Amino acid sequence: MAFRSRELYKKIARKVGEGSVPKEVMESVKKCLPNNKLIMGRAKRGIYAGRHIQFGNKVSEDGGNKSRRTWKPNVQEKRLFSYIHDRHIRVKVTTHALRCIDKAGGIDEYLLNTPYDKMDTEMGLFWKAKIEKMYDELGKMDVCFFSPEEEAKITKGFEELKLAKKEARREARRASAKQKQTERENAEAEQTSEAKQIEEGTADGNIEKPES
Repeated sequence: MAFRSRELYKKIARKVGEGSVPKEVMESVKKCLPNNKLIMGRAKRGIYAGRHIQFGNKVSEDGGNKSRRTWKPNVQEKRLFSYIHDRHIRVKVTTHALRCIDKAGGIDEYLLNTPYDKMDTEMGLFWKAKIEKMYDELGKMDVCFFSPEEEAKITKGFEELKLAKKEARREARRASAKQKQTERENAEAEQTSEAKQIEEGTADGNIEKPES
């Protein structure tokens, strides 16, 4: 086993307790662990589909001098829709992994069809185990079917509920508009009354007192 596989195996053994689990089960777990010798640190936090950093030489054109260089994979941060979770998953993936996901038919199918020993990253192992558990729980659920009459009643009920919500929103908009109009009219009435009082006050002040 590679160093990374041994470390993962030790971590799993510490969590579950190696003595409490049968030896055959631990051997099967050992076969499922990825056996890669080299993996980037950031590849543990995404789905890279076997694409990792590569090393080589940069050769000058004039003297053929060689200097070390690296080639890093093309990593993109994408929002991939998961049907089992019914939401988008934000994950860092390589362009090669995106092509593999499109070919498989989605992120769920890609994770389900990829074996554990070929899943390079810890994040991929985590999402694969989680999706498999959710599909297993869905398979154990009881499914009931409705007759066409009952389906028509349910559809009609949803349509009536939708129309009722639409009418309630319309009534709320009308009430708010009416309230704003009354507030506007009251404000205008107050302004006109204040203007009349000011005019009357100025008219009284302009009246001359009779001479005694």
